[in-house]
Amino acid sequence: MTTTAATTPATTPATTPATTPATAPAAWPELVSAASGECLAALLSVAGQDWSRRARNLDWTCRETLDHLALGLVGYTGLLVSRPRDRYVTLFASLDPGASVAACLDGVRIATSLLSATVRDTEADARAWHPWGHSDAAGFAAMGIVELAVHTFDITRALGLSWTPPGHLAAAVLARLFPGAPAGHDPFETLLWCTGRVPLPGLPRLGSWQWDGTVR
Repeated sequence: MTTTAATTPATTPATTPATTPATAPAAWPELVSAASGECLAALLSVAGQDWSRRARNLDWTCRETLDHLALGLVGYTGLLVSRPRDRYVTLFASLDPGASVAACLDGVRIATSLLSATVRDTEADARAWHPWGHSDAAGFAAMGIVELAVHTFDITRALGLSWTPPGHLAAAVLARLFPGAPAGHDPFETLLWCTGRVPLPGLPRLGSWQWDGTVR
């Protein structure tokens, strides 16, 4: 779950969709783990900075953004386990407000590990509710990667670190959750555009956005 996205469908400029092949279901747990490793390493490198600063693009501080990240990862895990038809799960995760940033990053690592393991153990035909489309394990894995990647970007840019994840992570997410994403651009820049964070050449920054978690 994410509160950084708009709650109404985006009006997307006409574009030529990207054509990245779909990722095999068995690959998603490892992609979640890879995203976790990349993002947590970047966040740990700025753990000594002032996390009371406002995160880039957001109304939250960097520390509050980290709380949201843990909440989202555990929320996606809970949805896959419970598989409700019309609601979020009632389990809410939080990070110890008195803990150091480095210790809180370990909490995010735990949350990511839980999501990765649940994706691995979920049957291919299982479906769970999400307001942006009932989804499968691959969809929730992709949602987790979006949370990790874009919020790591939000935090690191606010704290002075220029960071981008490996392109194959963003490409997999674009193919799964953003089928109308424009082609011909760097995958992570395209993901940032799809989530309303940056413009692309010839395409203005989106004022509202959402992904499509439905199974195609």
